[in-house]
Amino acid sequence: MHYPFEPKPLPYSKEALEPYISEETLHFHHGKHYTTYVNKLNEIIKNYPNLQNMTLEQLLIDSNSIPCEIKTAIKNNAGGVYNHELYFACMNHSDCEIPTDRLALAINTAFGSIDHFKAQLSTAAIGQFGSGYAWLILCNNQLEILSTPNQDTPISDTVTPLLCIDVWEHAYYLQYQNLRPDYVNNWFNLINWDYVGARYMSIAKEQH
Repeated sequence: MHYPFEPKPLPYSKEALEPYISEETLHFHHGKHYTTYVNKLNEIIKNYPNLQNMTLEQLLIDSNSIPCEIKTAIKNNAGGVYNHELYFACMNHSDCEIPTDRLALAINTAFGSIDHFKAQLSTAAIGQFGSGYAWLILCNNQLEILSTPNQDTPISDTVTPLLCIDVWEHAYYLQYQNLRPDYVNNWFNLINWDYVGARYMSIAKEQH
């Protein structure tokens, strides 16, 4: 997908993630915040025809193609689109609390256990100062956890995000107020392990 970018619809209804994420929160998060990033990205690119055939991933990875005067704006808004789309896609409400098959094996190898993985991702999410994200990434065929500020994204030629949790206040404040740890803890009930597992399998094959 390239310019003009269009907001992706949620892969579930706005009430589907309750009680962990409220319908009201998703209404504003997806319908307002995410959509604003899409609109701002289009507004920037409309004046740069040479960027209009680039995908979202190319805009984020190929920074040498981005004119200096819009590098920051592209990073912030393309990042805002990419990060939100992954965040929404890696959630559902299946009550499947653990990954299966090869992803489970990879998580156990990298972190020692599923519980240790959850603890490390929680620490990264809760400890992220201010706005940002915590990520599970695949780097050179190894799973790692990291956090990034604002709308920075870790995507690169050798790093592919598998899932992320949004810890901007707009992701949880209507429901949890200042209790980010409660939001993070509840979010683990929503991971779409089928989606994350399929993403891992397709990318792991490419990196072999």
